[in-house]
Amino acid sequence: MGKDEIDIKIDQLSEGSSMPEELAADPQPANPQPAEASEAAKAEEEMEQLKEAIIEQAREDERPMSATFSLRKILGGDWLTADLLRRQLGVLMLIVIFIIIYISNRYSCQKDMLEIDRLNTELIDAKYRALSSSSELTEKCRESNVLKMLQTNKDSMLRIPSQPPYIIEVPE
Repeated sequence: MGKDEIDIKIDQLSEGSSMPEELAADPQPANPQPAEASEAAKAEEEMEQLKEAIIEQAREDERPMSATFSLRKILGGDWLTADLLRRQLGVLMLIVIFIIIYISNRYSCQKDMLEIDRLNTELIDAKYRALSSSSELTEKCRESNVLKMLQTNKDSMLRIPSQPPYIIEVPE
């Protein structure tokens, strides 16, 4: 019901074109002068009450929320239009921003943890390859293996010495 319609109904009621039923059925014609004044006062009072009731029902702004929250109100979304929600809009936006930051931080941490696991696996593989390469080098550098390689290689001029080494002393 719009404001114009309310004004029209109030005007009709004040003109007396449609009297409330209680006033029309009120039989007190004993004393016409005071009764009419009393009746007019009652009519005015009831008009004011009726006007307030119509205005209250036709209000487009929100009424204050009741203190009790029921499941029906929550699921129906009645609390979303409450004045409380409008007043706390800044806080709600801040909470949403923090939730987005929390989710993105968790995602990046998980991504970093996967990268760390991959690099740890790669490091372990590199350590095993280095250990196996070191053991192969140690095996090939043994004197017995070097001597075998010299004997099998015909092109080499190196031979096992038959005389023991001796020390040359130089005078100062």
